[in-house]
Amino acid sequence: MSDPNLIVGFDTSDDAAVYRISDTQALIQTVDIFPPIVDDPFDYGRIAAANALSDVYAMGGQPKLAMNVLCIPEDLDQEITLDILRGGQDRCMEAGAVICGGHTIKDNEPKYGLCISGFADPEKILKNSSAHPGDVLILTKALGTGILTTAMKADLLSASSARTLVESMASLNRTASEIMMKYNVHSATDITGFGLVGHSFEMASGSGVTITLESRSLPLLPQAYEMAQMGIIPQGAYGNRNWIDCGAMEQGSVDLALTDIMYDPQTSGGLLIAVPEKEAQQLLSDLKGSIPIASVVGYAEEYHDKPIIIK
Repeated sequence: MSDPNLIVGFDTSDDAAVYRISDTQALIQTVDIFPPIVDDPFDYGRIAAANALSDVYAMGGQPKLAMNVLCIPEDLDQEITLDILRGGQDRCMEAGAVICGGHTIKDNEPKYGLCISGFADPEKILKNSSAHPGDVLILTKALGTGILTTAMKADLLSASSARTLVESMASLNRTASEIMMKYNVHSATDITGFGLVGHSFEMASGSGVTITLESRSLPLLPQAYEMAQMGIIPQGAYGNRNWIDCGAMEQGSVDLALTDIMYDPQTSGGLLIAVPEKEAQQLLSDLKGSIPIASVVGYAEEYHDKPIIIK
């Protein structure tokens, strides 16, 4: 069954579904849930909420309604459950979204996330499948969350690196989204479970372009490169490599640790923004005023050879 008001569905693997309500308003809807990746329940709640909210920001929308989705063991301490929910509430309040309900079931392992509804002008919706040849790609958060959460479980991170990691994952993409919407951005997506290469692959394939990623231009979280060199790579990174398989190729001598980071599954990663070259420098400068880590990580060209080239 099709509906002409469904602007974005699942066919392009986009960040959320978009439904036109009127000529001036569209509903953006998404849901995301995952098990704990950090020990502190409040931080876990913040990260899960920031991750769910990010889908709306990636499409240029404003989140307004949120519903908790929670799985909890019967014997889980009530204060832990409340801390998880407080963390989610904290991020939703910062986003200007209202938690208006939710659903809870019993499970052997805690899992938390949210169903988010946001709104945007239907003519300004940003898709992950509309990059143009000549676009410059800008990334707004540092990479390495999957590698570092794996390392953190093994007590390999310094306290400073661990805190930087948590705060990066818990931070909203709200500011980045608001800034990018001032420019003639062609396409955007947020970098989550498929990693930088995976989400770039979706953008390139949906847009019919080749995206070149420059490995030495990547913004990295503290100790991410060190841990990658040590081989602290989560299983999901290998899954991402296998999924993309022959859709990506390396040119020249590329550092293995950097490519591992590029395939690393991210939690609550940054926005990947495709913008015309003539506006890229000004957008980057504007972003850096609030997000110093924002970096140019690649560019799009007419399709040739493969969807993704890694240099």
